[in-house]
Amino acid sequence: MQVIKPVGREAAAKKYDILSAMMAHALAGDQNAQRLVLRLMALITTRYNWQRNELVMGQREIARLWCVDERTVKRDMARLKGLGWITVKKQGARGRVSVLGIDLERIMLDTRPAWPNIGEDYVARVGGVEEVADRTVVPFRRPDPLPAEGLWGRARAMLSGEDGALYDAWFSGLVDGGVEAGCLTLLAPSRFHATYIRTHLMARLQVAVRRCDPVVSAVRIEAPS
Repeated sequence: MQVIKPVGREAAAKKYDILSAMMAHALAGDQNAQRLVLRLMALITTRYNWQRNELVMGQREIARLWCVDERTVKRDMARLKGLGWITVKKQGARGRVSVLGIDLERIMLDTRPAWPNIGEDYVARVGGVEEVADRTVVPFRRPDPLPAEGLWGRARAMLSGEDGALYDAWFSGLVDGGVEAGCLTLLAPSRFHATYIRTHLMARLQVAVRRCDPVVSAVRIEAPS
């Protein structure tokens, strides 16, 4: 999948593509999903800074925009963070609200099943080959080990389904090191492999693991000594 970055001369069109994906995803879901996505779209279209990837808005302001109470805001923002659609860039302190970010790549991954509802031209435009974070780096392709059991097995299946090429290049070589104190340890085949995943792919990896088991809140990548 091509990562859409709403910058440059075609920024406006790319923003519409992202919002269209969210709309199609919502319409294909139930009423709860539709409401949640609509509320996020309201934040994006009114207060989101696309260039800086920043959303700075207090719960009281959000409640007023959504026409709900602050308890509903806390609940739905927690759901959006759990999905990985919203991230905390800077935690609020001393009366200042948190600076939030929106993971557009995660949103496009999750909405992809609904893209055909928009049209073949849309799928062709946004569904190309994904660009790995650093194109100057040539990833080492590792043979896939035996299918893992348990949590990592489920997370591997999710990552493979999202992007087979990226999975083959980077995630397939990770070996399950077990779960302890809410943290999944994964063993990388080399230091370079571990460093690249920590730098470029940790967010995607953590989302997959949390969706498979919400109790596991952290992922650690270990490299050979």
